[in-house]
Amino acid sequence: MFTGIVEELGEITGKEDLGDSQRFTVRGPLVTSDAGHGDSIAVNGVCLTVVDVLDGTSFTADVMAETLNRSSLGALHIGSSVNLERAAALNSRLGGHLVQGHVDGTGSIISRSPSEHWEVVRVALPDQIAKYVVEKGSITIDGISLTVSALGAGTDGDWFEVSLIPTTLELTTLGRAPVGTPVNLEVDVIAKYVERLQQRG
Repeated sequence: MFTGIVEELGEITGKEDLGDSQRFTVRGPLVTSDAGHGDSIAVNGVCLTVVDVLDGTSFTADVMAETLNRSSLGALHIGSSVNLERAAALNSRLGGHLVQGHVDGTGSIISRSPSEHWEVVRVALPDQIAKYVVEKGSITIDGISLTVSALGAGTDGDWFEVSLIPTTLELTTLGRAPVGTPVNLEVDVIAKYVERLQQRG
């Protein structure tokens, strides 16, 4: 379980093809500082399991074909920046919202509208998860806990907007991602549980 509060901007330093999976090497001194084999670290919002810790500044993780197909991780290359977060500790504050690290779908950045102190980013919303997204509700974009500021639909489908404060712009990949960039989306898990309960009722 995670909170969607990015701890560190890391970098993909290795990518090895294992046939039906890939092994990533990720540089992130902060999240690696207390990591060990089997620990969970979210990489762009995808929960990955640490295989090895290298020199105290990097870790490796295996990414299955399903994860590569269902997320934007397959598009990463050596040199790509990634958002990193360690699993939440039970004795820590919940700064964002409950994030599982399970990607529900991928969207893409449609537009960016900068203003003096923040920037509004519009993201395409896949049909299969649009029903779970509500205005002022929580959503995770590439592992970042954000609040939906607007919802709408256009000729190309549904979209939502988030407003990024200077800290998010500076310390996450979303701050510099150009229009067209694919992003991982995870909706609020509570919405999915409510839907399931209604279906069973």
